[in-house]
Amino acid sequence: MGEPKFSRPRTQTPTHPWKQARIDEEHALKEKYGLKKVGGMREIWREKSALRRHRNQAMKLIGRVDATEGHYAKERQQLLDSLYRKGLLQSGADIGDVLEINVEHMLSRRLQSVAYYRGLAPSMRAARNLIVHGHVCIGNQRMTVPGYHVLKEEEDLLQYSPSSPFADSEHRFRQDLEQRRVSGMEHAEDSGEELERGEGEEFIEQVKKDAEKAPTVDDTIPEKEVE
Repeated sequence: MGEPKFSRPRTQTPTHPWKQARIDEEHALKEKYGLKKVGGMREIWREKSALRRHRNQAMKLIGRVDATEGHYAKERQQLLDSLYRKGLLQSGADIGDVLEINVEHMLSRRLQSVAYYRGLAPSMRAARNLIVHGHVCIGNQRMTVPGYHVLKEEEDLLQYSPSSPFADSEHRFRQDLEQRRVSGMEHAEDSGEELERGEGEEFIEQVKKDAEKAPTVDDTIPEKEVE
């Protein structure tokens, strides 16, 4: 039964730990999404476990002879609405579309990924550093958890923290970032790889240095609690 006061782990580890194809795939995902260099695999397993729960629930509803009314119809609609709010499904999607969601869709909804896609950082790893050091907030809530799943309604509220030095549009980091965006380097595949591996590292170091000099965040801004 286990200790009642401790919840069971919700992350399932791989059934076979030494499959080379799976290991290579997870290493590629870890580099693409800027996950932890040590422990990044567990972040992928966490997303795969959540994806597995969504799929199991969808397959249970698909397997019902009649799930168009009653309790199962309500459960079906709640699942679709939940995945829509999480940004994993489009409006008007059907229950069968849940099976088309893959682990990359899950990873792309993490706060780290959304911050990068919205232009707050030049690379995935730089986005992770910004979040961990408290430079990113959603509305008035400072976020320090890179793995937080951003809801669709929260995307427009994502911004730099008011107390962060990067909130100043005249900051060198912001000016360099805007200059690169205007130049269109991110649209070319080869230039994107060069920025990610080369010049992006300079941003990461600058983020770390500025984080040490940054003033203390106002205590009136609550932090979002995420498991």
